[in-house]
Amino acid sequence: MASTVTTSKVASITGGASGIGFAFAQRWVKDGGRVVLMDMNPGALETAAQKLGGPKVARGVVVNVTDTVSVNQAFESISDNENRLDAAVNCAGIARPAPSAEVSDADFMGLVDIHLHGTMRACRAAFPLLKARGGAIVNISSVAASSGMPARASYCAAKAGIEGLTRTLAVEWAPDSIRVNAVGPGYTRTALTDTLVREGKLDVTPLISRTPLGRLAESEEIAAAINFLVSADASYITGQALLVDGGMTIDGNWY
Repeated sequence: MASTVTTSKVASITGGASGIGFAFAQRWVKDGGRVVLMDMNPGALETAAQKLGGPKVARGVVVNVTDTVSVNQAFESISDNENRLDAAVNCAGIARPAPSAEVSDADFMGLVDIHLHGTMRACRAAFPLLKARGGAIVNISSVAASSGMPARASYCAAKAGIEGLTRTLAVEWAPDSIRVNAVGPGYTRTALTDTLVREGKLDVTPLISRTPLGRLAESEEIAAAINFLVSADASYITGQALLVDGGMTIDGNWY
């Protein structure tokens, strides 16, 4: 495909067809940028790109973040088409709650592969494009990175790993003018959360009561934090994990 070099800032977003990724895409496009959405679902990608305004501002690429070839090809397509990358946001993830004494190797490692290894694959593939002009990465962590959550061993381990990865890349890639940060959302209203609630795997009542602000986050609120970290306003911030959790992790009302 012939190059369609753009003067607009370009952001790649894994998991960009829905949830937090799509909310960030909306914010980025509203501010005049162009997005490359990466997701497993072709239909969801097409719908999301159209909602954002179509080919002039959004392009969808089917990507499996557990497949290195798939991830590399997606970022190569950015080089071929947009020929620039200003921000890489890594949101791809799933939830597979299971008792730790019963979880299978396949389920445990499968989730880790999507969240942690998928984030690494995307960061590594984005590196040459970001290095070319200086850029920023935001990885999605979670309050689970620093909390012990029953039946969430793989998720907690993966999110803690993402924060460690974020710090290492921030130090290693700083000489290349690439900033790397993470956002750690509290429980957020997304399609994934709704599915867990519907399947009886998540009760939001104690989560809301445990959160000082007394509610779940909206995707747009997490997107705003991501947008700040990839913007020039955060030009001296790197290697940090910004919690956007309504005060959940600092609540001392148990005292």
